[in-house]
Amino acid sequence: MVSTYSSNGENGDMGSTEGELNAWKHRAPYRVHDQAEDFKVRYEGSCHCGKVKYQLSREKPLDAKYCHCTTCQKIHGAPFQWAAIFHKDDINFTHGHHDLGWYESSEKTCIHKLPCKVSCAYCRTPIMDEGRNMILLFPTLIDFKSLEDRKNFDISCHMFYPRRVLDIPDGKPKWTGINESSDLIEDSPQEAVNELKRKRQEEEDEKKE
Repeated sequence: MVSTYSSNGENGDMGSTEGELNAWKHRAPYRVHDQAEDFKVRYEGSCHCGKVKYQLSREKPLDAKYCHCTTCQKIHGAPFQWAAIFHKDDINFTHGHHDLGWYESSEKTCIHKLPCKVSCAYCRTPIMDEGRNMILLFPTLIDFKSLEDRKNFDISCHMFYPRRVLDIPDGKPKWTGINESSDLIEDSPQEAVNELKRKRQEEEDEKKE
């Protein structure tokens, strides 16, 4: 069988690390941390085939969410996306630096253009979403050593909940769109609803002053 494996040489770089086209390889999150650097390994993760492997240094993500938007449903082939937010310097790729593929969903292009979706170019496992300032990792790729470690990635809320394909009555805040910039619905905790109303009333009062 002829392999259809194609790495990020599709960018035109052919595996090179030189030139302006390859500048991203020397910047976080793709820059490989030197062994002399103070990078404390807290977690390890990998794609399905194992070509792409990485380490994480942060104990808890900056935030974790379930996203129910239709883009996440289609790309992940799942009811929702479980995403954990990290700084770009929190990750260190130990394998597969050149075995990644890109997808920029708004223009539907496969070049490294931010924001973009990053996957293993061999088994196609989604690795992360790379934004301009942060990365969204998928905790199902992480090899959790304990339930306590797993609990560090518990979600804070749901986004785009009206587009859900199944109900999740977990008592977490449920937003109609992006959290904090849309409305709370369904079984969102009453204290979260009250806090949102208070914040928005303060914003309205400030506009009037």
